[in-house]
Amino acid sequence: MREGAQLTQAETGNRYDVFHTDCPARDVVDHVTSRWGIWVLISLRSNDLRFYELRNSIQGISEKMLTQTLRALVQDGLVWREVEPTTPPQVTYGLTEFGQDIGEPLTDLFDRITQRLPARSAG
Repeated sequence: MREGAQLTQAETGNRYDVFHTDCPARDVVDHVTSRWGIWVLISLRSNDLRFYELRNSIQGISEKMLTQTLRALVQDGLVWREVEPTTPPQVTYGLTEFGQDIGEPLTDLFDRITQRLPARSAG
């Protein structure tokens, strides 16, 4: 069973006013650019991962923060969540089409940053 909502524009076709505090798109931007949101999206860019695989791929994140971040990204429609009814349940996460669209420029940004940083010296 997959969970995940898709953020859609109002049927009137009006664009979101992201500078207004009540704009739902602003919440999505906050979640994507949160301390851990960007790392979750980058970690899921090429593979669907189980919870513990995802936690192990992001050094420094606690289970609590990963759970909160995933919950927000699933609610925003960026990440899907699939629960296999086993004992214990196995939960897998992956990017929705919306999440892939958002994650692509983040991955480009990450790649540009890491390519432009000076090489670290050993020691």
